[in-house]
Amino acid sequence: MKEHLTEQATLFVSVVKWSCYAAVIGILVGAGTTVFLRTLNWATAKAAGLPNYYLFLPLVILISSALIRWLAPEAAGHGTEKVIEAVHKRMGKMSLAVIPVKLVATVITLAGGGSAGKEGPAAQIGAGLASAFADLLRVGDVDRRKLVICGISAGFATIFGTPVAGALFGVEVLVLGQMFYDVLFPCFVAGIVGYHVALHLGGSYPHELLPSMPLFSGWSLIEVIMLGVWCGLVALFLIETMKYGDRFFEKLRWHWSIKAVLGGLLLVMIGRFVSPLYLGLGLDTLARGINGEVIPAASLFWKSIATSITLGSGGSGGVVTPIFFVGTSAGNLFAQLFNPQYLAAYSAIGMVALLAGAANTPIAASVMAIELFGAQMAPYAALACMVSYLIAGYRSIYPSQILGAQKSASLNAPTGMPISELDHVTFKLRHASVIDAVQKIVEKKRGRMRRNQRE
Repeated sequence: MKEHLTEQATLFVSVVKWSCYAAVIGILVGAGTTVFLRTLNWATAKAAGLPNYYLFLPLVILISSALIRWLAPEAAGHGTEKVIEAVHKRMGKMSLAVIPVKLVATVITLAGGGSAGKEGPAAQIGAGLASAFADLLRVGDVDRRKLVICGISAGFATIFGTPVAGALFGVEVLVLGQMFYDVLFPCFVAGIVGYHVALHLGGSYPHELLPSMPLFSGWSLIEVIMLGVWCGLVALFLIETMKYGDRFFEKLRWHWSIKAVLGGLLLVMIGRFVSPLYLGLGLDTLARGINGEVIPAASLFWKSIATSITLGSGGSGGVVTPIFFVGTSAGNLFAQLFNPQYLAAYSAIGMVALLAGAANTPIAASVMAIELFGAQMAPYAALACMVSYLIAGYRSIYPSQILGAQKSASLNAPTGMPISELDHVTFKLRHASVIDAVQKIVEKKRGRMRRNQRE
């Protein structure tokens, strides 16, 4: 009896402790993210008032690259990737200088027309504040790591207004195929608190329920699976495009400032000769797709190219908003080809399914669909997200993500290593593979044919 009381008392104290810690993280991140969003909205509105504002992109990318290079190299690229790297390699230790540098550099990049997202800065703001809070408390490495994961969840929750999906994203994105259940509770607390703090400070999240979804039937099941396969393939295209952009600018033996100007000039050409719709956040195109309007078929291609150029040449920002753009475009194109009456529904499903495939977060993406579009979306979104996640294979938009589980029993992929290192690994088929099974069937048929000929 005494042992049971000790157990329950210890667990109760742990709940109280992490409730307090996570609530503080939520308050800090909610306030920090609100400052970032308000600054971004103000700067974007000012820039939009200028004719052909994207013509300044060479200077914009140059300034962003200079700020990061001189003040906080940790803020380079898309922020979530750097946070994942810090969690795995430094137990969440991050410099506080990352926060203002990432905020300013991202605002400059996005307001000037750079193609990037806003979740990366939110993740770095959350992780940086959580790391500073851990320093203040002088906690150990394990607790620091938990607090930083809470910061990731709170940042994602407050930037998109999805507290549950934000909490799940923070514990699902770190390791492919595994979730950190020991930090799930504080992540929920941090995400929910951060979301409500942002609302209290004037944040708004225009979530809109979609029109009625089609009745779930045999054909709709096949159609949604096909959409999931398509989104998984598009996720692979986006991931490889981002890799190619990084390698292209890395291989150029030019001064970093010339690379930044080159990237800006390439983006100006896209805005001038293709369309300015593929620059900036692209929220107007997202809204069009989710409202059932037709999006140009080449949107997913040009947005992927513009994002790889922006981040590869020195611009600052995240990748989730471009993922949403590309996913919405992919779902919209799929609907145009197969079922035009569901343009809105398939655009919305494509948006979250691409996130599941590109980031390897099918659970968080499925829950996000429910939080953004309503419960009627649940079976369709979950199915498409899981298929996209499987089709995308052992690739990720976040190279520092660790492989923690196999996606197929027929592939012998080495676990426990970063996704970035899997490019140099040749996957071996297990003995009980699909190919072996097909070969056995073929051999049996050949044997029957020979017996029939003898008879």
